Amino acid sequence: MQSLYTGSTGMLGMQTQIDTTANNIANVNTIAFKKSRAEFADLMYRVMQYAGTSTSDVTKSPTGIEVGLGVRPTAINKIFSEGTLKQTDNQLDVAITGSGFFKLELPDGSEVYSRNGAFKVDQDGTMVNADGYKIIPEVVIPEDATNITIGTDGTITVVQAGQTEATQIGQILLTSFINPAGLHSMGDNLYVETDSSGQPVDDTPGVNGLGILRQGFVELSNVQLVVELTDLITGQRAYDANSKVITTSDEMLQTTNALKS
Repeated sequence: MQSLYTGSTGMLGMQTQIDTTANNIANVNTIAFKKSRAEFADLMYRVMQYAGTSTSDVTKSPTGIEVGLGVRPTAINKIFSEGTLKQTDNQLDVAITGSGFFKLELPDGSEVYSRNGAFKVDQDGTMVNADGYKIIPEVVIPEDATNITIGTDGTITVVQAGQTEATQIGQILLTSFINPAGLHSMGDNLYVETDSSGQPVDDTPGVNGLGILRQGFVELSNVQLVVELTDLITGQRAYDANSKVITTSDEMLQTTNALKS
């Protein structure tokens, strides 16, 4: 009885959707988190009669007889829509308005990318993220800096103790990808380049379609709780419906087995 296996594919598919939705809800307050969406496709069909089969010398069947075998997950797509900006008044907090990623360097020298602009300084005055990964190009804040200004184009200037004029000390660049959804999510708000994402292109914020920077703001998650809770309910009901298919198929088999008695 095919419906037993078809119902099980539906339950597995809905479990994938619920797992994806649960991750979105869990990260509703994660800075710069990007929500995901589970996508599905129907499985192959068991063909009992092809459309166009001759039914007489002059007529053909207008439709075939094809029984579907269920559903399968095809992708979990990362949605890179912009989240809401929250003002923090922290001089080292930077939000991207528009597209683009900050480039960071891991301890092993490899490069990763992030939308999280909640930066700090380490013991050497270098701008780093919460895990201590340096921003690329490297930016070092002077120890005696009394005021830090980050322009919309990424220009960083500081006013040092005993001075009245600002001095430029660095430049924040943004990185773009032709297919951001193809980036590999490695956790900690970090993404890694893949063959599907395309090559990274570095440029000045506000140039060639890149977003601009906003100092004193952080980008919040783009998760909308109302949408996610609706998806959660929909997934649960679909899971229940597919389990009902299995229960009904089992009852039909039980009836068949009881015919002799």
